[in-house]
Amino acid sequence: MKNKISSVTLILFLISTISFAQKTVEASDIMTAIKTGKTISYHNATIVGVLDFTYMDEALSKLQKNKKNSWWNNSGSDNNVKNLIDVKISFVNCTFKDDVLAYIPDEDSGYTFTADFEDEVLFKNCNFKRKAMFKYSRFERNTDFSGTNFDDDSTFKYAKFDGGISFSNTKFSEISTFKNATFDKNVSFANSIFKDSAVFKYTKFNNGVSFKNTNFKEDLNIKYMQVSGDFNITGMKVGYDIDSKYTKINGKNFNKLLLNSNE
Repeated sequence: MKNKISSVTLILFLISTISFAQKTVEASDIMTAIKTGKTISYHNATIVGVLDFTYMDEALSKLQKNKKNSWWNNSGSDNNVKNLIDVKISFVNCTFKDDVLAYIPDEDSGYTFTADFEDEVLFKNCNFKRKAMFKYSRFERNTDFSGTNFDDDSTFKYAKFDGGISFSNTKFSEISTFKNATFDKNVSFANSIFKDSAVFKYTKFNNGVSFKNTNFKEDLNIKYMQVSGDFNITGMKVGYDIDSKYTKINGKNFNKLLLNSNE
């Protein structure tokens, strides 16, 4: 009887070990699943290959070649090609070995390819080993990048977040930019680390933002940034300079706000 119980325990242990093992997934398989309307949900996976949410190669094949040297073709033309991701995207504790792209400026064709996200987007406790490009992306529902490491360049420039959003406990190893991004709901960058320069120039926080215990190890650019609602900078650290020219926090000057808080 004891041996039978031990065998069952061993089998359960092996099943548990397998379920938590890091599996490898091809980015192309994920892209195929999105096209067929399947919900994307991965835990403890390593993603290999470029994950292109813009589907640039497919879009290019449908576009006429852009003749950049023909002035009549450029007049009034729109060279932005946008793709809509309409399924839920969920990655938890995943590693992306190659680029993750929702923004591609293609010099050869002259087109810029971007992607919007209609459903929830989750990149929680993930690791982007290469580029993470989300410039111009619109996130219509709740979005979560909490606990994630960005090891290479990342951009959320001109991104728009309609739903709840979190960047808490994230780590940005290279220059990161949220320039001209818009957050409609309260967003948290609490306990995050920016190892290189951070750019929030022209960023709009329409319902508050938390930089509680956020560590900006180098420069912080918040020039022209606008915040409406709660502005939590308790324990925030900045290694070098803060450019806060024309920054407004609930209509007040940022520097004056800091002086008043320290009185």
